[in-house]
Amino acid sequence: MTGSPGDGGLLPRCLDMIFNSIGPFQAKRFVFKLDDKNGVDVQCEVDALLERQKRDAVPVPKTPSASRRQIDPEFADMINVQDHCKVEEVDEDNVYSVFVSYIEIYNNYIYDLLEEAPFEPIKPKPPQSKILREDQNHNMYVMGCTEVEVKSTEEAFEVFWRGQKKRRIANTQLNRESSRSHSVFIIKLAQAPLDADGDNVLQEKEQITLSQLSLVDLAGSERTNRTKAEGNRLREAGNINQSLMTLRTCIEVLRENQMYGTNKMVPYRDSKLTHLFKNYFDGEGKVRMIVCVNPKAEDYEESLQVMRFAEMTQEVEVARPVDRPLCGLTPGRRYRNQAFREELSRKLELRGGPINGETEEQSASEIFLQNFPPLPSCELLDVNDDQTLPKLIEVLEKRHKLRQTLSEEFAKNMLAFKTVLQEFDSSVASKENYIQGKLSEKEKTIAGQKMELERLEKKIKTLEYKIEILEKTTTIYEEDKRNLQQELESKSQKLQRQASDKRRLEARLQGMVAETTMKWEKECERRVAAKQLEMQNKLWVKDEKLKQLKAIVTEPKKEKPERPSRERDREKPVQRSVSPSPAPNVPPVRLRHRRSRSAGERWVDHKPPSNLPTETVMQPHVPHAITVAAASEKALAKCDKYMLTHQELASDGEIETKLIKGDVFKTRGGGQAVQFTEIETLKQESPTGRKRRSSPSHPDPPEDAMDSEWTDVETRCSVAVEMRAGSALGPGYQHHAQPKRRKP
Repeated sequence: MTGSPGDGGLLPRCLDMIFNSIGPFQAKRFVFKLDDKNGVDVQCEVDALLERQKRDAVPVPKTPSASRRQIDPEFADMINVQDHCKVEEVDEDNVYSVFVSYIEIYNNYIYDLLEEAPFEPIKPKPPQSKILREDQNHNMYVMGCTEVEVKSTEEAFEVFWRGQKKRRIANTQLNRESSRSHSVFIIKLAQAPLDADGDNVLQEKEQITLSQLSLVDLAGSERTNRTKAEGNRLREAGNINQSLMTLRTCIEVLRENQMYGTNKMVPYRDSKLTHLFKNYFDGEGKVRMIVCVNPKAEDYEESLQVMRFAEMTQEVEVARPVDRPLCGLTPGRRYRNQAFREELSRKLELRGGPINGETEEQSASEIFLQNFPPLPSCELLDVNDDQTLPKLIEVLEKRHKLRQTLSEEFAKNMLAFKTVLQEFDSSVASKENYIQGKLSEKEKTIAGQKMELERLEKKIKTLEYKIEILEKTTTIYEEDKRNLQQELESKSQKLQRQASDKRRLEARLQGMVAETTMKWEKECERRVAAKQLEMQNKLWVKDEKLKQLKAIVTEPKKEKPERPSRERDREKPVQRSVSPSPAPNVPPVRLRHRRSRSAGERWVDHKPPSNLPTETVMQPHVPHAITVAAASEKALAKCDKYMLTHQELASDGEIETKLIKGDVFKTRGGGQAVQFTEIETLKQESPTGRKRRSSPSHPDPPEDAMDSEWTDVETRCSVAVEMRAGSALGPGYQHHAQPKRRKP
C-alpha cells in the first residue's frame, strides 16, 4: 500500500490526487471541527483563530507546518508529488479540509494507532480497544478514534508512518515481518459552500458534506502447516482466517441475493471488519479490491483461491443512492468577488486612494461631496479681515453653480435613462410576446411529448410487470431445479448406500451359505455313514435270519433239536460275523452299558402317553428316574440325563421302540437344554413267521405245542441285538441263551 522507494504506492498517490485537486481551496485550520458522533461542524474565522491559538499554547506534540516540515528520510523516497495528477472538475465555490485516522483490527478488536498513551515506565498500560457505533445516518464509525487535520501529502504520510510503527507484526516461517492484523487508513474530506459574497464559509451544518476514503490492508490467510505458527501466532492466524472467511461469506450472500432475487440476511456482525464497512456493501459507497499474487510455485493453491475470490467479487453489484445538491447559491461567486476586489483596488489606486482593497466602504453622498471644490478656511482672526468672507462666498457660489449644473445633468440623465427604460420596456414586451408564442408552441410540443411519455411509461410498466413475472417464474424454476438436484443427489446417495449394503449382504449371505453348505455336507456325510451302518446291520440281521431259517428248513421234522449243553457252549462259542467297518467321518463313541450307565445318575424318563406296552423279556429299567409324560423345565433342572421312549411301526409290521438319550445342561439364559448323545433300539422279531406268545394258554400243552414254544423262545432269545448308530464297535452284541429243559 505504501509502495517502494522511488515508486510510491496506493496511499501516496491518493494523497497527491486529493491535495493537488483541493490545494487552493483548502480552509484554514480548525474551520471544520469533527464531533464525537461521526459529524462535522463549521466555525467562524474568530473561533477558528482562538482554537489555533489555544492549540499552539498547549505543549503537546503536534504535526509541524508545511513551511518548516522536514520529511522523515524513512519514507521520503516514497513520496513523489506530481502536480499534474488532480481532478479538473472541483467546485471552486467550496472550501475543503482533510482529516486522517489510522486503526487496526487485531484478534477481532479495534485499536487506535494514533492514540498518544501516557508513558509509564513502571507498569505500562496496554492499549484500549475501541467500539463501533452507528450515527444518525446509519453509518458505522469507530468511537473515540483520533482524527488529525492535515494540509499536505507529506503531513498526511507522516501521520500514517507514525501509526505504522505501532502496528503489530511478527516473524513466521514464510514472512519475516508478517502482518498480524488488518489495518485501515481513513481519509475524511469535509466540504462546505461559501456564502453569497464568496468570502466566508456558510454557517449551516446541513450544507456540509463529509466524504470518506478507507484504504484497507488485509492480512493474508495463513496455513499453519506452512507458517509453523504456534501459541499467540496460531491464535492470530485463526482470527485472521475467520475474518476473511466472514468477508467471503458476506460477498457470496450478496451475490446470491442479486442473482436469485432472494433476501437473505448478510452476516456483517460476525466480524468487526465486515461490520465496519457494512455501508459500503449496502450501496453507500464504492468498493475496489486490489489482489496481490505471489508468482512462486509453492503458493499456487493460495493464489488460485485468491483469484477465484476476486472473480466472484466482480459479479456483485449494489444500488447507490443519488447525491443531493449542496445549495442554491450562484456558482462562480468566489472568482467574481475576487475580480471585483481587484478592479476596485485598481481604480482607487488610479485616484490616489488606498490600494490593495484596503478602502472603507463610503456612501453615495460622501462620494458626491468629494467632487465639489474644497472650502477655504472659515476662521476669522481679525475684525478687519475682508478676504475670508468674500472667498467663502465665492466658493459657495461656485458650489451652487456646480450643484445646479449637476442637477440639470442629473435631470437630463434621468430623462435619458427613463427614455431608455421605456424603450427597454417596449422591447421587453415585444420579446415577451414573442417568447409567449414560443412558449405556447413549446407547451404544445411538451404536452405531446408528455402523452408519448405516458404511453411509453405504461408500456414500460407492462414490460416490467412481465419481466417480474418471468423473474418469479425463473426463480421458481431455479428453486425446483435446485430441489430436484438435491433430491437426485440424495437418491443417488441412497442408491449407492443400498448398493453397498446389498454387496455387503451378498457377501455375508455367501459366507453364511458356504458355512451352512459345509455344515450340512458334514451332517449329510454323518447321516449317510450312519444310514450305511444301519443298513449293514439290517443286512447282517437278515443274513442271520436267513441262516436260521435255512437251518430250520433243512432240519428233519421228526427229530427234536438237540439242545447243546452248557459245556459245549462254553467250549465252542458261536462265531460272530464280521461287522462292517464304521464310516470314516463318524467319531468314535465310548462304550457304555445301558444299565451300568444309569446306576449312579439321575434320569428324566420321558414316556409319552401314546406308547403301547410291549411284552418283551428285556425292558428298559432306569433307577432313580423321574417318569414324566411331557418334558418340563422343572423336571430337567433336577436331573442330568434325559431318555425319551419313542415307538414307531417298522417296515415288517412290528413295533420298534427307540430309547433316545441325551445330557441335560444349563444355558446362559438360566434355562435347560438337552444334547442327544445316542439312540438304543428295541425290536421284536419272529424268525419262523409264526405268532408269538409270551406264556402258554393251557397248563399242559401237547407235545407239538411244547416243541413250537421251545423253538420260538429259543429262536427269539438266542440272539439279542443292541443297535447303536455310529458306534465303532460294530452293529451290536450277540447273546446266546441256553435252551430251557423240559420237565420229564
